[in-house]
Amino acid sequence: MLDFGVSFMADPPASTVVARTVLAEQQGFKYAWLWDSHVLWQDPYPIFALAAQATSTIHLGTCVTNPVTRDPTVTASAMATLNEISGGRMELGIGRGDSAQRVLGRAPVTVEHMEQACREIRELAAGRPVDLDGTEVRLPWTKGVELPIWVAAYGPKALRCAGRVADGVILQLADPYIIEWALGYLAEGAAEAGRSVEEIKVMSAAPAYVTDDLAHARDQVRWFPALVSNHVVDLVHRYKSSDLPHELTDFIERRKGYDYSHHGRAGSDNAEFVTDEVVDRFCVIGTADACAEKLAHLESLGVRQFNIYSMVDDPEGVLRAFGSSIIPRFTSAGSAGKGTS
Repeated sequence: MLDFGVSFMADPPASTVVARTVLAEQQGFKYAWLWDSHVLWQDPYPIFALAAQATSTIHLGTCVTNPVTRDPTVTASAMATLNEISGGRMELGIGRGDSAQRVLGRAPVTVEHMEQACREIRELAAGRPVDLDGTEVRLPWTKGVELPIWVAAYGPKALRCAGRVADGVILQLADPYIIEWALGYLAEGAAEAGRSVEEIKVMSAAPAYVTDDLAHARDQVRWFPALVSNHVVDLVHRYKSSDLPHELTDFIERRKGYDYSHHGRAGSDNAEFVTDEVVDRFCVIGTADACAEKLAHLESLGVRQFNIYSMVDDPEGVLRAFGSSIIPRFTSAGSAGKGTS
């Protein structure tokens, strides 16, 4: 079964983000996520509290936070508090810290740092003690609610980390070939920890746009492969070319640079190097039938959540289009393949 989520950028006013979260719940979305980059956008945690008060079923979480701009003990305390407010609906997406670190002139943290933080946050948020450099720390006031942790990953090392420690993995693209390649490393990490890869939920996170006008849709989502290119450049510096699929790396050859002040913005000149072919592979765009067909393909590979990056000119329209024309195909028939023409 394929669940649906949506990610919002925390641009002011916060009330708009809350209203869109309410709309997402009404349209059948199970998850609402906020990007966490505290310089570029508003802080997500107060917005989560407001959204939790305005909704009743939708799960809320970061997509993604990191373990350095927020200390793991702070993140665990915030999430445990929000679980009390929301009735246990919080989820934590975490990565190495791309934009949140780079806008401060710092590099993302190591995979090892992130993995240790995942272990600490999980224990603390549930009220269990952890040893922090010889000091036992515990949040005695928590309700003991388990916090699902999703790890964002692109490269083999981070994917294996997700396999070892994550409840879910966040794959920031919707290219079936690259997702299938990534799942092999996820399975390796799960095996290292004595887990079954089936225990780990797989999320594909990418922009979507339902329309007959492909040219307009491409213009609205072209920023996304440019965002992905930041991670790919990092991978190319750390791995041999034979370790990475050319479907993931070739498109950055014409990339000249990246301005984080335009991060995630439609129409950004960051995306001038991105071709239509790459847009079509990385995103989910086109008619409702075309979108559903691609989503069914992703579902067949093991994807269990499609998370829409809603940074387009009409995010409410995208939510309504999915709610009326796409989500019912997966919830009522169990598979989009039964609902497409």
